[in-house]
Amino acid sequence: MAINLIKGQTIDLRKNDNGETFDLSSVTLGLGWDVKQKSGGGFLGKLFGGGTEEKEYDLDAIAFLLNSNSKIANLGRTFQNNGKKVNMYEGDVIYFNSMKHTSGHIWLTGDNRTGAGDGDDEQIIAKLDSLSPNYDRIVFIVSIYQGKVNHQHFGMVKNAFIRAVDRTGKEIARFSLSGDATFNGMCSMTFAELYRKDGSWKFRAIGEPHQTDNFVELLQKYK
Repeated sequence: MAINLIKGQTIDLRKNDNGETFDLSSVTLGLGWDVKQKSGGGFLGKLFGGGTEEKEYDLDAIAFLLNSNSKIANLGRTFQNNGKKVNMYEGDVIYFNSMKHTSGHIWLTGDNRTGAGDGDDEQIIAKLDSLSPNYDRIVFIVSIYQGKVNHQHFGMVKNAFIRAVDRTGKEIARFSLSGDATFNGMCSMTFAELYRKDGSWKFRAIGEPHQTDNFVELLQKYK
């Protein structure tokens, strides 16, 4: 039975307090969200009134792979994509421009631009048992793409969650939160982290909001 976590709570991913064990050879970190509808405002896309259609909410899942010093050892390389320079490619940051780690043991499955429908909106899959011991910690960030320009923030997001599911499909744990006034103006979220301890992996619910909509700013503390 999955554990519903509260902010700051930490659990062991491999075995819960009821003695149930989980297969960490492949763990799916699923993220989901909905967007609040403006009261009396009709459709979901008209959050700000004035007859103008609101831009879709594009929430991006990002993973930072950290070493034992809680630093990113490899920021990757730079390449040209349709004439534009793209940084942090094939490094230890998993995001929409670099969706699969060079080890092949952690990857982002895709980019959902609406959050519509039930279930996970984005997924990051990690083969934790195969991941190099050089990686001691994985931090999961969710950011609203161009949130500041579009006046979008986590105060307008509801039913947001991150959950961990083992290789067999068993849900291990889930951490849920919904936006309120304290999240107004906050365009990114450090949602959760995985870290090694005593030969296993721990999952910690964080839920720390940030004003920036650019995850690269959050990256600075890990360089």
